[in-house]
Amino acid sequence: IELIRPRLIMCVGRVSATTLLGRDDSLKNLRERFHDFHGIPLAVTYHPAALLRNPQWKYPTWDDVRMVRARYDELVAQVSA
Repeated sequence: IELIRPRLIMCVGRVSATTLLGRDDSLKNLRERFHDFHGIPLAVTYHPAALLRNPQWKYPTWDDVRMVRARYDELVAQVSA
């Protein structure tokens, strides 16, 4: 991550989120907002395999993706300004 220096991170699944954030929390509590990962905004959503088992999570996942896209658009606008 240090080499790539991303401006935004999206974790798919609880394992990736809890590993990067260093805390053991439920996916429900980690979703729908950005967390700080060493100064980088980090969002969390459901793992694609979980969506196959629980189709009702597709709409909440789409909301998470739209939230990340909005932040991405903000970051791009800042760079081009």
